[in-house]
Amino acid sequence: MKKFKFGEFKIKKADPQHLTDKLLLLNLYITQGLTLFIGLIWILLQKRNPFDILNFPGNAKFVLWGLGLAGIMLIVDFLLTHIVPEESMDDGGINDLLFGRRPLWHIIIIAAMVAVCEELLFRGAIQHAFGPYWTSILFAVIHVRYLRHFIPTGWVFLSSYGLGYIYIHTGTLWAPILCHFLIDLFSGLVIRYRRES
Repeated sequence: MKKFKFGEFKIKKADPQHLTDKLLLLNLYITQGLTLFIGLIWILLQKRNPFDILNFPGNAKFVLWGLGLAGIMLIVDFLLTHIVPEESMDDGGINDLLFGRRPLWHIIIIAAMVAVCEELLFRGAIQHAFGPYWTSILFAVIHVRYLRHFIPTGWVFLSSYGLGYIYIHTGTLWAPILCHFLIDLFSGLVIRYRRES
């Protein structure tokens, strides 16, 4: 029987350019599936009903909050891309690989899936337990591709805190879901059609 030697095991940084499209999508779908699963389990452990959390609100006030925060975030993001050096906002090329050649319908599906899964976990479960501040720190940490630079990490934290704020203010998870969806959709479309042009 051959013994396993820990010295032979090496961890090396994955270069995004070596990822195939199938591997990138598989990674995305698996991580979002895990995010959804963890969020649902956490909510159940809190003795709360996930269907109640995802209950659609009776009025459209949440739409204004979601659209308003998305508009503010897009304006700030636009300003940051024109003020801050490009290398300071670099995510390692993951977003370009993910959205660069993706058809419109697939960008919509990705944006919707990420918005629902991440908001259910972060705003629906974690924020209920720890509040918006600690939730936003954790949200920034899991967006590991931005951690190499101070500005995008701070921006992810502030974005998360804004999502937490509108969740508290509206009392519905659909406000941050809508905002998150619009941000990811707009960003994906900009990447997709900028490359095409």
